Amino acid sequence: MIGSGIFVSPSGLLIRTGSVGMSFVIWISCGVLSLLGALAYAELGTMNPSSGAEYAYFMDAFGPIAAFLFSWVSSLVLKPSQLAIIALSFAKYAVEAFSTECEPSAIVVKLVSVLVILVILAINCYSVNLATGVQNVFTCAKLVAVAIVVCGGGYKLFQGHMENLENPFKGTTSRIGNIATAFYTGLWAYDGWNNLNYVTEELKNPSVNVPRSIVISIPLVTVCYVLINISYLAVMTSAEMIESEAVAITFGNRILGVMAWLMPLSVTISTFGSANGTLFAAGRLCFAAGREGHLLDILSYVHIRRLTPAPGLIFHSIIAILMIMAGNIESLIDFFSFTAWIFYGGAMLALIVMRYTRPNFPRPYKVPIIIPIGVLIISFYLVVGPIMDSPKFEYLYATIFIFSGLFLYIPMVHYNFKTILMDKFTTFCQLLLEVAPTQSVFEDYNIVTQKQ
Repeated sequence: MIGSGIFVSPSGLLIRTGSVGMSFVIWISCGVLSLLGALAYAELGTMNPSSGAEYAYFMDAFGPIAAFLFSWVSSLVLKPSQLAIIALSFAKYAVEAFSTECEPSAIVVKLVSVLVILVILAINCYSVNLATGVQNVFTCAKLVAVAIVVCGGGYKLFQGHMENLENPFKGTTSRIGNIATAFYTGLWAYDGWNNLNYVTEELKNPSVNVPRSIVISIPLVTVCYVLINISYLAVMTSAEMIESEAVAITFGNRILGVMAWLMPLSVTISTFGSANGTLFAAGRLCFAAGREGHLLDILSYVHIRRLTPAPGLIFHSIIAILMIMAGNIESLIDFFSFTAWIFYGGAMLALIVMRYTRPNFPRPYKVPIIIPIGVLIISFYLVVGPIMDSPKFEYLYATIFIFSGLFLYIPMVHYNFKTILMDKFTTFCQLLLEVAPTQSVFEDYNIVTQKQ
């Protein structure tokens, strides 16, 4: 979860809320909302431990059309844009460290973004154990980065620099749409709270470990985010935070002196780990949707020796690279958040529906029904609020894109239309990537194991 958001979002959140106090309310509210949403997802994930998260839940609750629309949007927009935003944030901070006299070149930033995606792709294609090992190491490193910021801010507070925290609610916005888009900015920093559900099929004892990891991690992240923002305000005014394009670097320059280079290094470490986790989850979504015939068959194949979903990982990486070349961080965050919360709300609705349609289905972990109802209401506000307050074409484009998937579903999935060209493409990719359908891979693996 801790990635680029806490180093990118504070400025935008201050702009949209209008005050320091309201920004803290949004940060804490986003943490609570993420926790409640994740607890509801824990019930869904332990009830159906298949890879794919929302895709599997929509299939159970609403049928193949809703599941296909999710896989269509998530594979082509949500997961790639998430990866693109994180990679751009990584590159911006990495390049900023070497551009002391001038603004870093946009082309250089984008090239570094592409490079980091290729490195993460290689890691995830090589080995599941390597990818999870990298995730563990970088998680520890990012917590060290958080500790540096918190300790630096604490030192300034100890010296009595609390003037930026006085009159915290002065200038608070009264516009509903601004609060909703402020939630977009804050929730982007928390995004990843549902990523564990994409790999429940690969977890040990998910009925215990999924809820446990949620209850430990999300409150910890919320505390970290609040302390980091307090630390920023101990060193900078809210106006200076708004003007800064790289808040963490400005913080480091003022508090760390000759050791200021630690901040861009810490941010790049944090974003690298977050990007690795994002791609790890994204590949499993393609795998699950391809296995059901809702995406190209090749996306459900795994490497014959390494057992990694290489085609799905490559597919997401290519789209993310195209987004990097065409977009910027701010527009991608708004587009991602609006679209994502449509489906997060859909997952809450799926949980509520299955309480009645599948009452006897095994539920190793069960949340009070008020939790998914509350998250569903909030997600409805997050989707409708910005449209009512300040309509934008981006919201219309997102809605059109979601339902445009129906034009592909009818011929390609419902009628199972295939061409010789598609079969040849699948064969070519199999030979090139050394991948095969999961059933045949595991049958061969079992035969080899028995012989040994």
